[in-house]
Amino acid sequence: MSLEIKKLLKDVFDSIILIKSYFQNIDSLSAYSSDLKTVDAVERRLSIIGEALWKANKKDITIAISNKDKIIALRDIIVHDYDIVDDSAIWIICKQHLPVLKNEVEIILNSK
Repeated sequence: MSLEIKKLLKDVFDSIILIKSYFQNIDSLSAYSSDLKTVDAVERRLSIIGEALWKANKKDITIAISNKDKIIALRDIIVHDYDIVDDSAIWIICKQHLPVLKNEVEIILNSK
């Protein structure tokens, strides 16, 4: 794995850790939706994750990340169609899907 891809995957990993920290005192969707600083921070980090995976995928299409295309598409939605971003969808992504992505990225980073 190239150093550039490793750096991009490290950016993904670090963003996931930060998102997890943003949710530390938020225990419900309504609490999340009403905390605009957290919403902004989470969406920013999800955008970074999507951009980093897009760049890594351009360098090596074989990177084994499930839902890679959906993650990249989410970045496009957040950046270009911000007015249709649904807080409940972001909540589910962060609570259910980011732990899977964290595990996949961690395995890749530790194996190469």
